[in-house]
Amino acid sequence: MSEVTSALLAGAIVLALVLHLALLARRSRNRVSAALAADEAGIRAVIADAANVSDGTAGVITWEGTWNGQRVQLRTIVDTLATRKLPARWLSVSITESVAVSATFDMMMRPGSPTTFSNFDHLQHTLPKAPGFPAEAVLRTDRRGTRFPQGIIADHLEPFSEGRAKELLITPKGVRIVWLLAEAERARYGVFRQAAFGDMQIDPALIQRLLTSLSGLRDAINQSERRAA
Repeated sequence: MSEVTSALLAGAIVLALVLHLALLARRSRNRVSAALAADEAGIRAVIADAANVSDGTAGVITWEGTWNGQRVQLRTIVDTLATRKLPARWLSVSITESVAVSATFDMMMRPGSPTTFSNFDHLQHTLPKAPGFPAEAVLRTDRRGTRFPQGIIADHLEPFSEGRAKELLITPKGVRIVWLLAEAERARYGVFRQAAFGDMQIDPALIQRLLTSLSGLRDAINQSERRAA
């Protein structure tokens, strides 16, 4: 084989490889775009005016809108911290309206490792649990000596009965639940170190359920405070 023929063959192989990689990249972009469109469709089925307000943070997509006259925020977060056995995709659902509490109340389920979506690890004061809280829950606050209506909170923990709800956050500015949507496919992550979550889509019924739970909790806390005033 002549040097010219060898060079042409090598060039053809390189060109074929470049074209193949470009095709794979295009397919990946198309899958990401299709998944984002499906998520938005599911969210807008519940929050008609939801707008994508993401700031470009890798792995984080944020939507804001209104639901039942209340400002709400939904966020999907891909958590790839090395301390996790598998990357996880979380759904953060918040009602960003005032709550009659004077400090931060944070309930984290099984807080064995840091997370990318919460400041729980930076809260210094652990709270004793009233009856009705899950055994795996740990309660913390940012202000020592603050009292919270734990009896009311315990009555609104139904989403935590399935093992997928991870965090309940209550602050003067709103309430939030963080939910585990999916863990990465083990085989693909083990071989390629890619956090792939299959065809998982956000279920509008889940959004509705979590917002309803948060709204009921916020209303109960605020009504209790008004009665006590």
